[in-house]
Amino acid sequence: MLWTRREVLAAGTAGLAVWAARGDEAAAPPRMGVVLYSYGIRRGAEKDGGFAGPMLFVAYCRQLGAGGAQTALGVRDDDYADKLREYCEHNKLYLEGIISAPRDRDDVDRFADEVRTAKRCGAGVFRTALLNGRRYETFDSAEAFGQFVEQGKQSLALARPVVEKHEVRMAVENHKDLRSPELLDVLKKLDCPLVGVCLDTGNSIALLEPPQETVDLLAPHAFTTHIKDMGVEEYADGFLLAETPLGTGFLDLEKMVAALRQARPEIRLNLEMITRDPLKIPCLTAKYWATLDDVPGRRLAEMLALVRAKAGKKPLPRISDLSREEQLRREDDNVRQSLRYAKENLRA
Repeated sequence: MLWTRREVLAAGTAGLAVWAARGDEAAAPPRMGVVLYSYGIRRGAEKDGGFAGPMLFVAYCRQLGAGGAQTALGVRDDDYADKLREYCEHNKLYLEGIISAPRDRDDVDRFADEVRTAKRCGAGVFRTALLNGRRYETFDSAEAFGQFVEQGKQSLALARPVVEKHEVRMAVENHKDLRSPELLDVLKKLDCPLVGVCLDTGNSIALLEPPQETVDLLAPHAFTTHIKDMGVEEYADGFLLAETPLGTGFLDLEKMVAALRQARPEIRLNLEMITRDPLKIPCLTAKYWATLDDVPGRRLAEMLALVRAKAGKKPLPRISDLSREEQLRREDDNVRQSLRYAKENLRA
């Protein structure tokens, strides 16, 4: 079921009375939140009810039965920020931000304004990423990748004083850019207790990391999460990788969540269910290895064996041949199915 803006806002207002009547549920396990990127199709379809601003997205997450939202907040005036914070508090929703780290010194003011807004909205943690693209698609040489890593270090160094001033936590995602040991090395050298990890359970498969290994390495440093399940299948240049509704892929989500909660009992679980065609991981091409010379060949062999063992009997789902209406419906159904699984199997 897709909601219009008017329906979402009306239902959200009505929800305040429901919350007040049901009493304190603080002892219940935290419900799973939803990452804005789970609605990439809808965000690009304003005429079909896309989300125009964080208030609408947060209200929609509440209607889904989610426990919170991780979303871009931008720069807002105090009145808007206060209303959003109050809405979340009244509905017992948590809020996390999404903010791009400063590109250079000229971008620090923009970053500081977004951090200030996020804190006023009630977001004490926000997700960021060093690279918007994918390592094996963006860089043709180890030298180019090395320059990116140095620029990433400088970006985090510029962000650090702002984060410390506002006493918020910045979580850097493993975003198909740095392998987990590389990300931890960058954070160790920054040496800031307010800068940690946004742990994505599926991304690092694209860099030939076993998914449980990624969780075990990054969980102790995680401030927040992107929880997803994954499907795989072979193709000529490597393998295909796709998000699937929770419980329908090959990840051992219960084991992963247990490891996360053991390392960080307060961790929030945020669903990132991106509905799209499978991504190509061209791990049998020369360009893919241009920045991965230090990865042993056994990693490739292990990953290809995993792909062959975990590939389903049916092809991974594609959406590019669906109508826009069908794509929107599929996207919403995938999120709802995932939230049901989390409630029934992950205590979230």
